Amino acid sequence: MIFEGKTILVTGGTGSMGSIFVKRVLSEECGKPKKVIILSRDEAKQHYLRISFQNRIISQDDAVYNNFKNVLEFRIGDVRSYHDVCSALRGVDIVINAAALKQVPTCEYFPHQAILTNCLGAANIVQAISEHNFPVETVVGVSTDKAAKPVNVMGMTKAIQERIFTSANILNKNTRFICVRYGNVMASRGSVIPLFHKQIQNGGPVTITVPEMTRFLITIDHAVDTVFSAIRDAEAGETFIPTAPAATVENIAKAIIGNRKIDIVINGIRPGEKLHEILVSEEEMLHTVKKGNYFAIKSMLPELTNMKEIKDQVLNSELSSKDYVLTFDKTIELLKIHGLLDIDKNSPEQELLK
Repeated sequence: MIFEGKTILVTGGTGSMGSIFVKRVLSEECGKPKKVIILSRDEAKQHYLRISFQNRIISQDDAVYNNFKNVLEFRIGDVRSYHDVCSALRGVDIVINAAALKQVPTCEYFPHQAILTNCLGAANIVQAISEHNFPVETVVGVSTDKAAKPVNVMGMTKAIQERIFTSANILNKNTRFICVRYGNVMASRGSVIPLFHKQIQNGGPVTITVPEMTRFLITIDHAVDTVFSAIRDAEAGETFIPTAPAATVENIAKAIIGNRKIDIVINGIRPGEKLHEILVSEEEMLHTVKKGNYFAIKSMLPELTNMKEIKDQVLNSELSSKDYVLTFDKTIELLKIHGLLDIDKNSPEQELLK
């Protein structure tokens, strides 16, 4: 029961993964938390998340805003602000850093902004814990497959975030800093599946980059499970990786279109995008171990990992999306199982499509 009696801070907690993470923590499936704090910049998202958790249509009841007495507490703030981070960390046991600029083209056009959120935000958390001796037990950095052999700003800044957190274990012995890294979350905000649905509802066409582009696909619950498993089992400095299937963007588009008479238009690769994504690089595979249903990339820092003790190499090549591509039928099956072909079906993913 990893959350029993714990105070949990979720930065970027109104985002796709953050909001479902909070919902599942509040369900008490892993213990009853003392407090769950959401730190984010968007007051509108906080407002709608607050009333949705309280099953209210309108928010005129004062109880909705009895913020600091509720188990779920909302704070307006920004991981870019050291003072905001310090204030939010007081009394916290577990930190989930889900705040991010994650759109690849946006980060390409505004790299400085990506650095401020994805890198400085992580550094602020580490600095605050170190300078104020906050008794935080665990910090989880939420990363992406784009951090492996990064070719775009988003991936580069996430790769640096991983190193900021894993290296923080050296000088902060009382706090365990770990990361999770996973591929595309199906139906998350800004991903292709909501875009395809919207394009279909508008009569098409459906636009794709290039037909052969592949992406790892995981559900929002699988992403949350990865965070739960990392908190439960990861050692200091490890990055947890879920096993996941991949699909081509063309098959995803065709599966969602189904029998509708909708055209597909190829727009080409966007700025900074890869043709195939990697979850574990060739260099990282040499210090990757298996932990249950997950891979764990151990830190390269000798203070955290004795490389000589890694006896069983579990990967013989990099973990690339081009090597785990589902057939068209299997792509349909995957999307159907998770309610992503029928936009009226209720599921965690469908909540994100609304």
